[in-house]
Amino acid sequence: MIGRKDDPAFLYFPSNYRWSMGLLICLSAAPWTGIEIDEVNRVGRALENHVGDDAAWFEEWTRMGDRIAAHGRDEERKGHRLTAASCFMRATRYYQTGERFIHPRSQRSMAVYATSVKIFKDAAAIIRHPRIEPVEVPYDGTSLPALLVHPEPDAVGSKPAPCMVFFDGFDVTKELQYGYGIPDLAARGIGCLIVDGPGNGESVRFRNLPLIAETERYATAAYEYLAGRREFDPRRIGVMALSLGGYYAPRAAALEPRFACCVAWGAQWDYHAIWAKRLDELSSGKVLSLSVPPEHLQWVLGVSSPAAALKKLEAFRLDGIVQKMTCPFLLLHGAGDEQIPLSLAEKCFAAVGSKRKTFKVFEREEGGFHHCQVDNVTIAVHYMWDWIDDVLKPGA
Repeated sequence: MIGRKDDPAFLYFPSNYRWSMGLLICLSAAPWTGIEIDEVNRVGRALENHVGDDAAWFEEWTRMGDRIAAHGRDEERKGHRLTAASCFMRATRYYQTGERFIHPRSQRSMAVYATSVKIFKDAAAIIRHPRIEPVEVPYDGTSLPALLVHPEPDAVGSKPAPCMVFFDGFDVTKELQYGYGIPDLAARGIGCLIVDGPGNGESVRFRNLPLIAETERYATAAYEYLAGRREFDPRRIGVMALSLGGYYAPRAAALEPRFACCVAWGAQWDYHAIWAKRLDELSSGKVLSLSVPPEHLQWVLGVSSPAAALKKLEAFRLDGIVQKMTCPFLLLHGAGDEQIPLSLAEKCFAAVGSKRKTFKVFEREEGGFHHCQVDNVTIAVHYMWDWIDDVLKPGA
C-alpha cells in the first residue's frame, strides 16, 4: 500500500520517511519541470525490494536520469530543442534526487551532480519563458553560483522589477528549488535569484564553502548583486528560504535591513538544540524522520565529528536576532511536520519583531501538512506568491 492509514499524503515508501520525502521532492516539481509520474513510478518499482539501500537509490535514479538525458541529446541533434530542454529539466531532477543520499560523496556521485548542473544550464539556454540566467554572485573573495530567473516583461511594465533572493535549505539545491513554482513567480512580474549558499549545492561540493551561521554575510552579497542590476528595484528585493532556510532567511532579514520582505518556508528556532536531541536519539538506536542521512550534517559544516558539528551549531539560534526584524514577514509551517515541531514555529513567529507578519499553518485535511508542504507544494507556492505579490507590488 502506498501511504499510511492515518495520513492522506502520497507516501510511496510508507516504512521509510526519508525515501518517501525524497520521492515527493522529485515528484512535486511536476507542474514546473515536467516530471513524469510514470518515470518516477518506474524508479519506485525498481526500488521496492531495496528500501533503505541508498546505493540502490542512487543507481536507479541515475539510470533514469541517463535515459532521459540521452533522449534529450537525440532530440537536440534532430533540431527539437524544446523537447531536449524538457528532457534535460527532468533528468536534472532525477540525478539530484538520487545523489542527495550518498555519504560519503564518491567520484561518481560528484560526476553525476556535475552532469545535472550542466544539463540544467543546457535547458536554461533554450527555455525562453521564463528566462533563466546562470550567474555568479561575488562573495568573500570568491563567488556563489546562482540562477537568476527573470520576470516576464509583460508583467513588469516599464519600471525596475521586484525580486526575491531564494536560498536553499539543509540539503536542497538551486536546481531543485527552481522546480518549486519559480516560473509562476516570474509570470507575476517578480524575479528570483536562487543561490547555492555556503553549505549547499555547488558551493559545498565544488567550492569548499561549508555552512556558516552568519547568513547575513552572503545574503548581503546577494542583495547588492541584484541592487547593482538596472532591471531590479533595490527597494523591492526580498529574501526567502526553505527548511533550514527558516533560519537563513529570518536571520538575514533581521540583520540586513535593506530587504523589503522575508519568507520562511518552514520554521527554525534553535538548530543546535534540534541536533543535540537528534544525535542523542540516534545513538540510542531510534529511527528519526530526517530528510537526508545524519552524516550530511558533518559534511555541510566541514567537520569530522558529531561533537565538532554541535560546536558549530551553537551559533545557529534565532532568539535575540529575529526580534530585530522590521520588514514584512511570512512564516509557513505544516501542522504535522515530523522534522520541526509546530511549537517551535509558534515560538519563532511570536519573537519576530516585524509589525506586519503572517503565520500560515497547513492542516491535515487541506494538504501541505508535512515538512515544507512537500505533500502539496502547489498550495504553499500559491500562498507565498500571493503574499509576495501583495507586498512587493510588481508592475507598480
